[in-house]
Amino acid sequence: MKKSTFLLVMALVAVGVGMGAGIAASLVSLRSKNTPQVEPEIVATSNVSICSFNTLTDVTNSLHKAKSIEAIALDPLPTLVSFANNLSSDLIATLNPAPWPQISDRARQARVPIIMYHDITAVKQVDWDVTPEELALHFQAIQDAGMTPISMDRLVDHLRTGASLPEKPVLLTFDDNYLGQYQYAFPLLRQYNYPAVWSVHTGYVGKLEGKPKATWDQLREMQQSGLITIASHTVNHLNLSDLDDDKITKELVDSKQTLERELGIPIQYFTYPEGSYSDRVKEKVKEVGYKAALTMSLNPRLEQPANTSEDMLAIRRYGQSRLQDAISVAWNGLDSTQTTASSALYPTTFSTPVQKKQLTVDGLGLTLVYGGKPVTVHADTRGQVADIMKSTPAIAAVDGGFFSLESLQDNKMIGPVLSQFSSQAGVLNPGRKGENPLLKGRPLVLISPDDVRFVPYDPDKHATQEQLQAELPSVTDAFVGAGWLVRDGKPQPAESFGKLYGFDAHRDRAFWGIDRSGRPVIGVTMDMIDSVGLGVILAKAGLYNVVMLDSGASAALAYRGKSVMSYEPRPVPHIVALLPPEPKKEETQTDSLSCPSGLNTTGTDSTTEQTKDTSTSE
Repeated sequence: MKKSTFLLVMALVAVGVGMGAGIAASLVSLRSKNTPQVEPEIVATSNVSICSFNTLTDVTNSLHKAKSIEAIALDPLPTLVSFANNLSSDLIATLNPAPWPQISDRARQARVPIIMYHDITAVKQVDWDVTPEELALHFQAIQDAGMTPISMDRLVDHLRTGASLPEKPVLLTFDDNYLGQYQYAFPLLRQYNYPAVWSVHTGYVGKLEGKPKATWDQLREMQQSGLITIASHTVNHLNLSDLDDDKITKELVDSKQTLERELGIPIQYFTYPEGSYSDRVKEKVKEVGYKAALTMSLNPRLEQPANTSEDMLAIRRYGQSRLQDAISVAWNGLDSTQTTASSALYPTTFSTPVQKKQLTVDGLGLTLVYGGKPVTVHADTRGQVADIMKSTPAIAAVDGGFFSLESLQDNKMIGPVLSQFSSQAGVLNPGRKGENPLLKGRPLVLISPDDVRFVPYDPDKHATQEQLQAELPSVTDAFVGAGWLVRDGKPQPAESFGKLYGFDAHRDRAFWGIDRSGRPVIGVTMDMIDSVGLGVILAKAGLYNVVMLDSGASAALAYRGKSVMSYEPRPVPHIVALLPPEPKKEETQTDSLSCPSGLNTTGTDSTTEQTKDTSTSE
């Protein structure tokens, strides 16, 4: 550990009651600054802008911060303990990246296999072609082994810093932009919600002769899904080691510029044609501005996990024929106790488009909505989800926590509730002392402007707003869910639901959580099912942490102001909603409206809706 980092950590531990308000304020914001983030995607938007009415939210957030500073200044120990328990290892990693392009020594402890695929085709023409049926078996094997496909961004962050990873990480890559990859692999990736890397040689995009290539429109569709990272694979797929310096530079620069122009995103990663490189080639890759580069080898002894690579510009991969070997070596470098502790740090991203998807897994119909920024609404009276969400800019919403049945108009919740959209915005309703102990151990949902936490509810430790802020300093929304359906990627057994009434009954179910890419997800079942069976299905669908919401007659989901249910649900007082993602600053229109103080200008619609997908996991 560097001396500066050691001193920083020691200073945090040594801080006592007399810490200044300035330090307290820094602690309030430090968590959000150091949360791993996924690069926001650029999505085509309308040129028309509107003023977003966020004044109340801004004032509420300011009050939250003021309260947090006061609470931490008076009693810093709870925050420091939470800070140390939850962030110490990743904070130290973030502050101490290896000098680029070196790989961090901390990352060398883990083993992250990268699987390389080429064409996915119904009829094999070469040995390394893979049929759609074989690819489906591969994905099922990955899921059955408990592996977690990660994004290229997350792998690079891990290799640079040693930041935490899920228990059995793997990266999926597809080279050469074959049309079969778009036709067969991309739908399967969406079904499993697995991220992947697409390596594109720009001179062949849309070519139909020989093995056809995907078009620019198809590439845009894949990139905008939030699952696919586009990497440059040169212009003409030439062996760079055979070229002179000028031609190498042209292949590297032209392909990067073309991809950035056509897709409207920065291209940060590169894949060597034929896996061939030299020190001279690597130097050119560095000069052009790529952050990392993938290679390959025909020598099985050189097919090793990414962590064994020479450096960031020569990251090793496995050929798809060695999938079982890759499965057997995958490891995040932590023992089981460390893995459980680090699962709370699974990175979230609120920057992806809001997308609706319908699918069938193991015969169960699901309607899911991904992306955006999660919030809750606690209405003054009960109503339909579609009506309650009208008070917000939400694109979609699902019914929320459990509520009292004392009267038809009663908005009293069971357990504590905090909502940023409420007549009591920013004020914690602590719940009823007689009921709260009965909820012990159920998932307490905590939402901040850039993070989500699911922690076991303890009525003694989560009774005040300050105690919630010790778990998540910038918390804006909180409520208690019925139970975990999926926890850290694993479906939950019957005993985890304790004495929850009706968990084993077949009912319509509502739920919300975070998928393996870190995106918020809300959803409902389109058929009745028990809670344990639903957890198994949602894990197969790629969800990572999911809690059950009020279900049965209350289960309801609305998208763009319209209910997706086949029946009229029971009115509810509480919803979980998905707002549009925050736009990137550089995308702000120069001809935007002049909004009053306290209002933001946002595009009228930055979301996309996917077409219905009824593929199954079979």
